[in-house]
Amino acid sequence: MSGDGLRQRKKDAKAKKTSGTPATKYPEISSIKSSILLFIAMFTIGFLALYSPKVAWRLISPYFTPQPVWEPVPPSRGVSAVDFSADVPKREATVEAFKHAWLAYERDAMGDDEYHPISHKGSNLSESGGIGYTVVDSIDTMFMMHLDEEAQRAREWIATELSFDREGKFNTFETTIRVLGGLLSAYHLSGNDPLYLEKAKDLADRILPVFDTPSGLPLSMVNLAQRKGISDVDNRGFVSTAEAATLQLEFKYLSLLTDEEIYWEKAEKVMEVIKGSHLTTGLASIFMNPEDGRFVLSAIRLGSRGDSYYEYLLKQYIQTNLSEPVYRVMYDDAMNGVLTHLVQKSQKAGLTYTSELIPERSMGGEISWRLTPKQDHLVCFFGGSLMLGAITTGSATGKVSVPPRADELTEQGKRDWLAGVELIETCMRTHDTATGLSPEIVHFRIPNDGIDGSGAAQDWYIKGARPGEFPPYDARYILRPETVESLFIAFRLTGNRLYRDYGWAIFESIQKYCRIESGGYASVVNVDEVPVRHEDKMETFFMSETLKYLYLLFEDANVLPLSQYVFNTEAHPFPIFHPSIRTGFS
Repeated sequence: MSGDGLRQRKKDAKAKKTSGTPATKYPEISSIKSSILLFIAMFTIGFLALYSPKVAWRLISPYFTPQPVWEPVPPSRGVSAVDFSADVPKREATVEAFKHAWLAYERDAMGDDEYHPISHKGSNLSESGGIGYTVVDSIDTMFMMHLDEEAQRAREWIATELSFDREGKFNTFETTIRVLGGLLSAYHLSGNDPLYLEKAKDLADRILPVFDTPSGLPLSMVNLAQRKGISDVDNRGFVSTAEAATLQLEFKYLSLLTDEEIYWEKAEKVMEVIKGSHLTTGLASIFMNPEDGRFVLSAIRLGSRGDSYYEYLLKQYIQTNLSEPVYRVMYDDAMNGVLTHLVQKSQKAGLTYTSELIPERSMGGEISWRLTPKQDHLVCFFGGSLMLGAITTGSATGKVSVPPRADELTEQGKRDWLAGVELIETCMRTHDTATGLSPEIVHFRIPNDGIDGSGAAQDWYIKGARPGEFPPYDARYILRPETVESLFIAFRLTGNRLYRDYGWAIFESIQKYCRIESGGYASVVNVDEVPVRHEDKMETFFMSETLKYLYLLFEDANVLPLSQYVFNTEAHPFPIFHPSIRTGFS
């Protein structure tokens, strides 16, 4: 109890003593009344605990839940802060892993979009040929790792073989973040080799027609040969919010490099439309209608189709050197919505996780929202993102220490930082599997979820993963980078060895269970099954993101510092710049 509360109680007691109220004249009556009231309260809470535990907990939690204490790094770990110099043996281990992956791909499938390491084959996204998915997505990692010979061979293929004159349906978002983003970062890291900018401009010009919709929101697919946008018939022509709002870093940087404003204007128009369709919660449904630019009744989540919308609100503000306050406003509003409506605590260990809001329509047409305790592995980017946002939009002083002190952050900044730290811890707990790898999707235990006695973990479980049955998609690990991305950011912002230790544990699990001895790495079908079964696919983001973030986690922090670079959602670094174009909306 606070000092003010204690003083007030003393005043109240003194006033009762001198006023001659019935309570002081007849203490035995007061005692009986108190006992009756206490019995009624305990009976009510007991009844609610039996039939409505959520309501009961809300009533009593203020008396039992401690107020959060400011801790810039996870407490009680026995780990001290360290300097930011490279951990050379671990860094070089990630380089060897990259070479094991790249050389197998180069041997078996050079130029193909995707690689299948078990069958030693490649495949393309269209029958008319590949668009450099793996090569372009990986080349900036080679630059960072100083793999000069490998980078030169990749450049030669780009110069002589890469063509975007391809028929087929290419995903606008994936093509932008992987190929356009990869070319732009290669241009910067190569010392402005004009080949990469020339290819980037050619690709962007072929993508531009997707923005030619009544609202300005881009269509989900593009035919690069015909320079034509294509609606996604599988989703009734709607475009996912994340895909529409995760093109901006790439097109804005291209605009800076070419001095052509059309790339900037097309990308920024999308953000203006989204802001104009603002939901009062600050959250965003995962689908929008490109015809009218409005949100479509659909799920709200930080997982697939929602994730990078929130990521790019912050990164757009960072990319242009904090010069566009509209993105700060949109980001802060979104974080208030996320932390108010989506972030939850697990029922036993108190793990911080994010839920999804699922819309449901009654027979009478009324809409309600069901909170579902489901978290994609994709969400694990969010812990590091929150920490980065906390020192950016949550800075109270303009300059923040490493790690930040409480007095250097606003209340919102402290809230976001602590939530980010806790979310990373939760993501690490989802690595508590037989393989040490995290599944694609986890569900968290909630009261009355009907799975008591099922053998589910205390706080989270893989839905549908029953002994003896073929594992569901949720149980897979497909070489995703999101947790190590957050570990990289957290280490850069704290200097705490804990995050390197976490990253190394994940890397060792990847080496043990995903590495194919004949070359490459493969996805694991069930993270809780040993010996493992593999899926014959190595996603391009393994070399572009997972191994890159692991490398940077163990590299000296002076390499690609967060104060000078912003990473796109495919881990391609772009330099922070001050724009010459003024924001077109507010």
